[in-house]
Amino acid sequence: MPVMGVTKFERFFRAAAGLSVDKNDLKRYADFIDQKLYDFFLIAQAKAKANGRDIIEPQDLPITKGLQESIHAFKQLDQEIELQPLLDQLATHPALELSASEETQNRLPAIAGGLSLAMAKSFRIIAPDRTHPLTPEWEQVLGLFDLLL
Repeated sequence: MPVMGVTKFERFFRAAAGLSVDKNDLKRYADFIDQKLYDFFLIAQAKAKANGRDIIEPQDLPITKGLQESIHAFKQLDQEIELQPLLDQLATHPALELSASEETQNRLPAIAGGLSLAMAKSFRIIAPDRTHPLTPEWEQVLGLFDLLL
């Protein structure tokens, strides 16, 4: 990730939850986004197939109420940080059996942003006094997301 991108992600985590992150954290973060988008598309693909479609539409993505609220909050926060261009590169449709519609593809960066905001806030729930998440906190947060998403 270019230095400008690292700086924006650091600003995002600071603004979202008062967290200080480093390059190792950003690698974990990128892996998290990649895995969660893959998980979303596995479910979306099954839903599209069950509805007799051969393309994944936005309504197939398993967006919960909480994630939808995080997406909206991310959009407000992103006006200051301008992380969206970096998420455009990071949030890609995983290679699966079905393709995604253009509208679905266009929503991926916002979904990644909502996941990012929810993850950052989760660190504050797991370890409210810690400003730099350590490996145990990362494992706990990632475990919770794996359990729920």
